[in-house]
Amino acid sequence: MKNPDPGIGAGNPNPSTADVMVPAVPTAARATPPIALIFAVTATGIMANSIIAPLLPDIVDDFALSDAATGLVVAAVALPGIFMAPIIGLVADRLGRRGVLVACLAIFGVAALVVSTAPSYPILLLGRFLQGFGAAGLINLSVVIIGDHWDGAERTKLIGRNASILTIGLAIFPLVSGIIAEFSSWRFALAPQLLALVVAAAAWRILPTGHRSSPGSISEQLHGLGVALRRPVLRTVVLAGFVVFVLIFGIFLATLPLHLERRFELGVGARGAMLSVPAITASLVAFNLGRITTWFRRPTVLVTATVLFVVSFALMGLASTLVLVAVACLLYGLGDGALIPILQDAAVTAAPTEQRAAVVAVWVGFSRLGQTVGPLAAAVVFGLASTTAALYAGAILAAALLAMIVMSPLVRTAR
Repeated sequence: MKNPDPGIGAGNPNPSTADVMVPAVPTAARATPPIALIFAVTATGIMANSIIAPLLPDIVDDFALSDAATGLVVAAVALPGIFMAPIIGLVADRLGRRGVLVACLAIFGVAALVVSTAPSYPILLLGRFLQGFGAAGLINLSVVIIGDHWDGAERTKLIGRNASILTIGLAIFPLVSGIIAEFSSWRFALAPQLLALVVAAAAWRILPTGHRSSPGSISEQLHGLGVALRRPVLRTVVLAGFVVFVLIFGIFLATLPLHLERRFELGVGARGAMLSVPAITASLVAFNLGRITTWFRRPTVLVTATVLFVVSFALMGLASTLVLVAVACLLYGLGDGALIPILQDAAVTAAPTEQRAAVVAVWVGFSRLGQTVGPLAAAVVFGLASTTAALYAGAILAAALLAMIVMSPLVRTAR
């Protein structure tokens, strides 16, 4: 389990790749938490927007709002994470993981009740905003806990499998909520988010009282975080995370459901089914990422995944039949299944052990910023033009991400 950490260049015989990564310090012997608990935390963290995605047209219709209001519904839960995720990471480094994680899960679950029972649109937005405070710590802490207890190839494998839970959730939860809403209402379709309260109880009972890795003063902790974030590889990983989540939440989750309704006249159940299609390919890639990065150089996998984002969003806009949309979703899943775990693994590997939770939380904070900006920007585009124009804009942004990655330390030093 405790293998030397290969970093972003795992599977690449070129030793120069090590120049962009700092090997992780081996972790001390600690009780290993059940991986199922970590996966449950990740699944809960992705519920906030994936479950609500196919319900957006029904919600705006219920409150007699314009289509542009969907962007605010999606963005409201991401907004707190922009500033809360780094704070949560700093606190988790100082006080330990368990207490912070349980608090985040409890806030998420209680806020989910507010959203599902909201009597008005402002109350719904308030509940979504509060839910964002809980969601801000979930995905990053699950990755950090993996980093605390596993190293090297085993950590890469588990981060990939954890990401497969994330990508499956992004695809399966819309199907689940769409089916529930088809036979009841959008309010009942939000019920799976109450899983957060069950996971909170399990985490409190199972996790050790604390892994404290930053014993210095707060100013020393902040200084160390600033030094770490000045590393070129971490700057690239953070910015790439922002763009990827702009695309996922602004284009795939906020634009595609409306595109399916407006252009193809799909109902809520069919929209949820189409949004679940990427789970087929994303889960296969993420679950087997450890193997894939031994067969191919990791930079090659990263570049290929980004190319697939470009192609998939362009095809979604071009598609005149649902079959082509499904093909585009399968290609999107291939890219999604590799992009997120590779970026997460790069952040964990490059971060000093004593700053691990804070660095990963900064990555998540910028991802939350992408979740906030993406739906709002997409709403402007399809509000002024069309959902097709927003899909094309997503392809252009994905092409810019590709250029940035190709020129970054993640790829250049591995050539």
